Order: sequence, then structure tokens, then C-alpha cells
Amino acid sequence: MINANRLFNEANKFFIESNYEKALFIYSQLSSQFPDNREYPVYALLCDIATEDEQKAQSLFDYFSIAKEEDLDDALQYIEDVINAYDGDIDKMMNLLQEFTEASIDSLDAIKYEDFKSLIKSRGSFRIAFEDIMFSTKVAIETKEDFFDFVDKLIENDFNNTAYSYLDGFNDYFAYDTKIEELYKKLEEKKLAVNNKQ
Repeated sequence: MINANRLFNEANKFFIESNYEKALFIYSQLSSQFPDNREYPVYALLCDIATEDEQKAQSLFDYFSIAKEEDLDDALQYIEDVINAYDGDIDKMMNLLQEFTEASIDSLDAIKYEDFKSLIKSRGSFRIAFEDIMFSTKVAIETKEDFFDFVDKLIENDFNNTAYSYLDGFNDYFAYDTKIEELYKKLEEKKLAVNNKQ
């Protein structure tokens, strides 16, 4: 008897660690063993996307993991519309993602953190504001304080993979800053808490 939950958690762990081949292998196994489960194929497709654009795949993974808790049907519909619309054509699919987000916010390629904070106020929550821009816009961070504040909020709102990629990307700049270590620690604790819940 296959322990689907254990395998699924293992696949997610591989995905988060950017080991997409192993993740894809397990998601594909789960998809064939449990053909009625609509989530597994989505995760397998995210592995495909990761070979083209890792950051987009990790952001979609975060988005889907959060959104499915609130409404699985809506989350599946959103991801499936994006992925199936162009049947594996990653470039076209990413353009579609961009159109989705530009429909909800008239955005440039980068938004200053100050402007992003105004967006948070107008949207009523960090999570909603970040979901508006996460696929089309980079947040332009100009100060160390803003960077730490932004990453901290990503972690609080469960955008853990995105937080990791920001931390890893900026690690060279702030390598010896204790705040970086604190944020990595917070992420690790978050991950442990999630794993213990499952």
C-alpha cells in the first residue's frame, strides 16, 4: 500500500530543494497511482516549468500551495488555465501569466518597495498585494531595512520558497549580517512546523 502523503511530502521537499527530476518522478508516480487526484498532475507540470524558469515555478508552487487551502477548485482552475491554455508552450504560458497579473494591477517590471507598501494598504493585506504582482513584477528593494522587512513578510505569509530565493539572491551582499541568519532560522522553523502538521 502506497503512503501517498509521505510520498507527496517527499516530492514537495525535492521540489523546494530544486531537485526537479526526483520531484517529477514521484509526482508522476502519484498521478498514475491516484488518477482521481487533481493536484498531483499540477505539481508535475510545475517541475516542467522549473526547467525553463525556476523562479516562476517556485512562485507558482507557493501560490498553489496557499490558494488550494482556501479554495482547491479556484486554485486548480487558475493554475490549469495558465498551464493548459498553451499546452506546454512555456513562453506563451508566461505571457498569459503576465496578462493575468496586469489585469489586476497596471504594473511595470519593477515596483519600488514604498509603492508596494501603498499597494498593501489599498489591497488590505500583504498576501493579496503580493499575489497581484508576483508573476509579472519584481519588487525593487533599495535599502537593507526594506529587504529584511519584505523577506520577513514573505515568511509570515507562507511564501517560503520565494523568501528563500530572495535570501539566496542577496546573501552575498549581506553575508555577515545576523538578520540574514535570523530570517533563515525563521524559515527553517516554519518548514519544521509545516512538516510536523502533515
